[in-house]
Amino acid sequence: MEESSDKGTLQVEQQEADKLIRELIKKEAEIKKTDMEIKNSEKLIKKIKKSKTWQRSNSVRKWIPSGKAQKKYISQLEKEITNTKNELVAAQEMINELRLENSTIDYNSVWRMAKEQKDESKLVDLLDKIIQKKKRNDENYNHLLKSSARLFEKEKLEYKQYVYLKILSGLKVEDIPEFMIRSGLSEENISLKQASSYRASLNMRMRQNQLLGTLPEMLLDDKKMAYSFMNKLNIRIPRLSDQTYRLQDIPEKEGIVIKPVDGAGGRGVYLVYSNRDIIDIKNAKTLANWQLLRKSLERDITSGQVSTNEWFVEEFILENKQERTPARDLKFYCFYGKVSLILEIVRYPELKYCWWTTTGERVATGKYDYSSFKGIGVTRNEIEMAAAISAEIPAPFIRIDFLRSEDGLVFGEFTPKPGNYDDFDDETDKWLGDYFIEAQGRLENDLIDGKRFTHYKELKENSN
Repeated sequence: MEESSDKGTLQVEQQEADKLIRELIKKEAEIKKTDMEIKNSEKLIKKIKKSKTWQRSNSVRKWIPSGKAQKKYISQLEKEITNTKNELVAAQEMINELRLENSTIDYNSVWRMAKEQKDESKLVDLLDKIIQKKKRNDENYNHLLKSSARLFEKEKLEYKQYVYLKILSGLKVEDIPEFMIRSGLSEENISLKQASSYRASLNMRMRQNQLLGTLPEMLLDDKKMAYSFMNKLNIRIPRLSDQTYRLQDIPEKEGIVIKPVDGAGGRGVYLVYSNRDIIDIKNAKTLANWQLLRKSLERDITSGQVSTNEWFVEEFILENKQERTPARDLKFYCFYGKVSLILEIVRYPELKYCWWTTTGERVATGKYDYSSFKGIGVTRNEIEMAAAISAEIPAPFIRIDFLRSEDGLVFGEFTPKPGNYDDFDDETDKWLGDYFIEAQGRLENDLIDGKRFTHYKELKENSN
């Protein structure tokens, strides 16, 4: 609790310091601008008084009011000038906003507009225009942000740190200029946290998979390989059939779970309590008999929810046998020997999600916030077990999924690429991005130092 309080105090102090630096930058800029305006005005006055026009206007200036009337006249002129300046500033701001397209549009509204364009066969042409405009706008923004950073390159360190951090938050990883990275690597202590991104790291990892044809973690994406690997590590797995089935060949047994060989997110998963009590996990509904189950399996295939007509059957894990409560899911986000986040999921009778940190705090991540609940969490031993398993896999990231049974965790599957990983909010994305980058560095160092990954290598050799 004291540590949390200290963090809160430091955060408030940092916010106050940032506010003060912001005001100082603004005030110093205003002073410089005012000094410059005064100097320019003095030069202009001297120039005017020396001009022939001014000298010829002596007779006209006699008609201009003097004394109180003159002050009133000048005051009126100043008001008109101020109003004109304000109108010009407002107009310029509007022009800038239109030029950079700085507006936020509701996603659903955009989706409807896109659908209307698609229905009218105009979407492809619209996409060309939008992509061109987006690239141009991004370029404009990037030029402005990079130019602003350049202007503070030789400013006071406090000002430079404040402005650089602000600018970094507005740039994509690939758009950060080298001179800002250089500042982060020098003694100026400018954080490069904005260069971290879980989305970007996982995107690049999947591109590596495309280029190389496979990656170490992808071997474990196969459920049978995953179970074999966990057996080597003495981790409990569900009892399962030794074969895969086509839909029409699935045995009509009680107390089993039917899963597709290639599936995710609960799609095509059915819990069979008995022949007359079957739960469709994805749609959270009960099926009354095997005939309805087989029709539902057929729909999964024809709709594309399940890609192939291959299924396997495994032990039905219950969290509470007496109350017939299906096991909840626990998904550990693992970064080569370290756990960052844990997702707890209850799927039936209602789908609910709860995110945990390794210190036992519930957190919002921007993902599944619409259906959150207070779960029961995990133990320190369970976190350490997941971390130790991930340290046996030569990959910077893998998600390890378990089911909670009455007597402990039972392994479910490995997930190298979690679904919709781009849904995390920016703060979580940066946080997980740091974990990813740091894990990659530790893994490379361990490989250089000769770590053998014995269990993984044995699995790979046996798979060939």
